[in-house]
Amino acid sequence: MDVIEAVRDLGMAIQQDERYVAYQIAKQANDEDEELQNAIGEFNLLRMSLNNELQKEAKDDDKLQSLNAQAQAAYGKIMANEHMRVYNAVKNNLDALMNRVNSIISLSLDGEDPETCQPAEGCSGGCSSCAGCG
Repeated sequence: MDVIEAVRDLGMAIQQDERYVAYQIAKQANDEDEELQNAIGEFNLLRMSLNNELQKEAKDDDKLQSLNAQAQAAYGKIMANEHMRVYNAVKNNLDALMNRVNSIISLSLDGEDPETCQPAEGCSGGCSSCAGCG
């Protein structure tokens, strides 16, 4: 088996993992949640307005504060949505899986035994020993 074939097998295994399946279901629920999509659209428009105001030479501080407050409220509405809360939780689980996979690959490239190497949990603070944990 060559490396590309092994990676394709890994891709298939990831797609069969319960964390990936849960992520896809949560992603679809987000996409189909009209209220959530409207809130995201509102937030994006407010963020664009805020960026436009920030780029002006003569900034209106009152308008900036108002737009910032509106954007924060819109973001809070998004993050309070049940579908978004579930999505974030399952996305974190999938990201943890992918960080572990990437860490094992990195350790293998550093000469460690792929069958026994153990990626570090969390960050040690020293980038020289980083195995891609974050």
